[in-house]
Amino acid sequence: MAEQLKHECGVALIRLLKPQNYYSQKYGTQSYGLNKLYLMMEKQHNRGQEGAGIACVNMNAAVGTEYMFREKALGKNAITEVFERIHLTPSHRKEASPMEEGWKGASLYMGHLRYSTTGKSGLQYVHPFLRRNNWRAKNLCLCGNFNMTNIDEIFKKIVEQGQSPRIYSDSYITLEWMGHRLDREVERCFVEAKAQSLKGTDITRYIEEHVQMANVLRTTMADYDGGYVMCGMTGSGEMFAVRDPWGIRPAFFYKDEEVIAVASERAVLQTTFDLSYEEVQELPAGQALIIHKDGTSALETILEAQQPSACSFERIYFSRGSDRDIYLERKRLGEQLTPTILRAIDGDLAHTVFSYIPNTAEVAFHGMTDGVRKSLPCGGVLEEADVRIEKVVWKDIKLRTFITDNAERNDLAAHVYDITYGSVQPYEDNLVIIDDSIVRGTTLRESIFKILDRLHPKKIVMVSSSPQIRYPDYYGIDMSHLEELCAFRAAIALLKERGMEQVIADVYKACKEEKGGVKNHVRAIYEPFSVEEISRKIVEILRPEGMQAPVELVFQSIEGLHHACPNHAGDWYFTGHYPTPGGIRMVHQAFINYVEKGE
Repeated sequence: MAEQLKHECGVALIRLLKPQNYYSQKYGTQSYGLNKLYLMMEKQHNRGQEGAGIACVNMNAAVGTEYMFREKALGKNAITEVFERIHLTPSHRKEASPMEEGWKGASLYMGHLRYSTTGKSGLQYVHPFLRRNNWRAKNLCLCGNFNMTNIDEIFKKIVEQGQSPRIYSDSYITLEWMGHRLDREVERCFVEAKAQSLKGTDITRYIEEHVQMANVLRTTMADYDGGYVMCGMTGSGEMFAVRDPWGIRPAFFYKDEEVIAVASERAVLQTTFDLSYEEVQELPAGQALIIHKDGTSALETILEAQQPSACSFERIYFSRGSDRDIYLERKRLGEQLTPTILRAIDGDLAHTVFSYIPNTAEVAFHGMTDGVRKSLPCGGVLEEADVRIEKVVWKDIKLRTFITDNAERNDLAAHVYDITYGSVQPYEDNLVIIDDSIVRGTTLRESIFKILDRLHPKKIVMVSSSPQIRYPDYYGIDMSHLEELCAFRAAIALLKERGMEQVIADVYKACKEEKGGVKNHVRAIYEPFSVEEISRKIVEILRPEGMQAPVELVFQSIEGLHHACPNHAGDWYFTGHYPTPGGIRMVHQAFINYVEKGE
């Protein structure tokens, strides 16, 4: 993606199932669990570069000593920083500190990589979050990949119960709400223990052996609307990962006799533990993987599974392409665009150069060029080797500047990318260049189109391996404003040009009146126009002044998306079919805000 989106976070959980000396003897290190956690987090670095945090539980710690540890840091180097603090990166060979011994002696590990999706930043918002108590079973550490659409309602419910959360954010509110339910579960076990005439530490032991995290999760998550993978652990050694009932956010797990591990991406587990594809399981929607203090584990149904809505953007862009299925899907996304691309260049392959915008579109590019080769007639003028492929665009150093003047800042932005001069025959060659998606279009307007025009191509065909992004996301990606989306701006411009402003007024009224979150009325904004009409208007909006080369946009179709990614039906970015009522309510509010701001 030429313009980076901050998106859903990454999670990593590890539960060691053997005594510590087992790993020391077999693997020659006291840091087996931490080393694996470090690798899992680095392999998910793409999922969060604003901050990182890690936590652990040492169930063997003596009474009166720390048994839950946590470290957090901000910035792109946060992973290295938090591990350096406990002297566990390869560059450190110091004698172990008490803190390091605590980490090394732990059996439960949890890590998180953060991208802000709410606009809130700072160390206090970096996961994991920790709720303290003198009872081990009441200590709760929580992290997740989530965004909740009804956090106002949850906050109100918590306040009505007498709680007073210190910070207004979905993460802290979830911690307090789940912590409250954990308290009730511990108290349930306490009552049972007293009924059996247990006393003192026998009560504590009973509680820790009988607390049921499934009860906590069922009474907590039933109130939420959103996409999530929520992970946590308690001071007494309970551990869990729960997925939303629509399966919006991804989660995978692996277990054997030595370890249980959870990550946001399948390939992360394959690499970390040297696994085959089949050895990694996907966490089912609405279910939780619960690991008990004694190391036993089970899948528990927390909420009834809903219409499958796994995020298709994960497949197009967010998840690493090293996953077998994602790699093949991205190739299909590129290949099936071939007929439309050939029409755009009038079949003139002899005078067409194919390229891509680094780096996430590379796999779709290979699919696209494979499709072009397959289209060549046997014995035709062109041979396979004659399909012209060049690295036309280079990502340069991202300029940082104190300049606040818009004109000067935009001029610097134009140099974020550079081109390979001489790669295109001026005024003779078409240039086909593929990206995985076009969201706001800012980078195209301020940089890409300007630099490509310097090559003087006969025509530029800009290809998106995803459909037009028409709607914001409210389940974990920083797309919350309609007016930021170039497809929305194009549709609004067409309505105004054709004297159809009444459509805008009607949609505004419908959004104001809709209370149930059942029908997405914003979809009516696009209904009068074809995909091609909106694409042409996007070109007009994004085309920089003075640009000479003609431009045509080619987008993936909705049908093509589902054909390429058949198991990921979550397409609300493109169709407006939000899987939850909260998503619909939020897009209505976004449209109301747009109109009332007088954009």
